[in-house]
Amino acid sequence: MSHAAPKAEAPSTPKARRNYTGGFNQAKSDLPVNLFFRQMIKFGGSDLHLQVGKPPMLRIKGVIRELQMDPISAEDMVKLCFPMLDERNEAIFHEEGGADYAWVVDNEGEPWRFRINLFVQMGKVGMVARKVERSIPNFEGLHLPPVMSSLCDFDQGMVLLAGVTGSGKSTTIASMLNYVNARDRVHILTIEDPIEFVYTGDKAVINQREIGVDIKDFKIAMKHAVRQDPDIMLVGEMRDMETFETAMHAAETGHLVFGTIHASSAPSTIGRILDLFPRDMHSALRSSMGFNLKAIVAQKLLATIRETPRRVPIIEIMTMNSMVRKLIVEEKDDKLYDAMRIGKDEGMQLFNDSLYHFVTKEYVARADAFEISPNVEQLKMMLKGIDVKGPAIL
Repeated sequence: MSHAAPKAEAPSTPKARRNYTGGFNQAKSDLPVNLFFRQMIKFGGSDLHLQVGKPPMLRIKGVIRELQMDPISAEDMVKLCFPMLDERNEAIFHEEGGADYAWVVDNEGEPWRFRINLFVQMGKVGMVARKVERSIPNFEGLHLPPVMSSLCDFDQGMVLLAGVTGSGKSTTIASMLNYVNARDRVHILTIEDPIEFVYTGDKAVINQREIGVDIKDFKIAMKHAVRQDPDIMLVGEMRDMETFETAMHAAETGHLVFGTIHASSAPSTIGRILDLFPRDMHSALRSSMGFNLKAIVAQKLLATIRETPRRVPIIEIMTMNSMVRKLIVEEKDDKLYDAMRIGKDEGMQLFNDSLYHFVTKEYVARADAFEISPNVEQLKMMLKGIDVKGPAIL
């Protein structure tokens, strides 16, 4: 299966592309693809899916639904999507088989931002877009646990948000940064690819840099960052060894660094980080994580049985107390869950704690909670009022 973009369907020169799309220099607000973004806004969708051979699809309240439109042909998909690409992202798309970028659509005079992933699957172009909320909700608006505010109080170190794509990591981290923005006179520097939430400075000074637009890559951005007097940094997604290494160095040198990473749980994040590095570096890396990591927050989104909110975040929190640090350094990752159960008085919680909260508050259905629970029997015991205590692990 080829992973290269179907270049035969997408003229490579500006002149040819101008003829192909019906106006290469037309205003972004006039592009036909924007119709689908406006439909997403109208119906309250969170994601837009475009796939060859199917009508446009929206994820609404966690469920993907087709719009009552004709299926999209391969030729139409290229006509819809390629005018969105600038020169850099088009080059990335052809080289890597996919590109991430931000997109802004005017809807009734108001700008709406979207995070786009354009990709190739089975030799055809496809697209998924995530709507970025126009305002940054606070902790209460997101239904986050109160302990989240304490994770913004560190002077230095690293706080990671873990979860799969679409789990709400970016929104949660934006809420945390905006909490600091409203409270502290500090300099917040974000390095993102692409920028999603746009912050308005309150007490904080905020600078946002987008890879490929404001700066060439993460490595150069981090090199500049240390000369820009940041107190707090957001370093996009930890996708590779170099990004994590530079972010950890920033944490070691007196900065508070926030970042996101693809991992399914807080304890498994440790292994996910180690996978980015060669094995001979793991021992030193564990020591560095034990010293510099302050907390890992893992997150999932679950549909509710209420009209609002439509989804709530199911949160797992692992803070770095002495026991957790010791287990990480000694390579006893299998005992981290038990340490978190013991550490509930210190603000830690498991996914089941979050599920228990939302089930008892009648936000989510029991069946839905059982479906995503990592330990269904334990959750059932909790809902029956049986105290589930953590065992002695050391």
